[in-house]
Amino acid sequence: MYTLEKFEKSISVADYMRNYINVQEFLGYCRRCSNYDKVWSCPSYDFEPEEYWKKYNSLYVLGYKINFDGSESEERSLEIMAEVKEKVTAELFEMESAHPGSISLSAGNCSLCGKGNCTRTSGAPCRHPDKMRYSIEALGGNVGKTVHDLLGIELEWIEEGKVPSYFVLVGGLLEK
Repeated sequence: MYTLEKFEKSISVADYMRNYINVQEFLGYCRRCSNYDKVWSCPSYDFEPEEYWKKYNSLYVLGYKINFDGSESEERSLEIMAEVKEKVTAELFEMESAHPGSISLSAGNCSLCGKGNCTRTSGAPCRHPDKMRYSIEALGGNVGKTVHDLLGIELEWIEEGKVPSYFVLVGGLLEK
């Protein structure tokens, strides 16, 4: 069994960019990921991430801490994380509807088409351009520092054969 804790914080995009954005550093991490140039929500892009951020005035950061009781296997913990990611996505889409001109930032990369099924590798356009969203980290944001400074949580990481005591999923809403 697991429990959820919700964390929220708003910050101006100017302050966020000054303190949490380092596109070059995070693009370096992205290049090492198997999703790089293979998923539409992941780099490389035909736009500058800094310019994407600058179109908005404020960032609402939404985090969910998934607390495990220790009985979850690694496989089950990842299933739970996927379930909570769907919840976060739905909540952020509702917020988009309530705030015209806003756009959400996904908790991690896009998974709408399922793992390995993104059309990017075939050169075809995205199947769901109306639903695909970038994540904070894919646009150069330091999620670890964001979670620590703005939400007051230290990240824990999964280790070989050991599920951490909690996972944190973080998304956001950019508003004009």
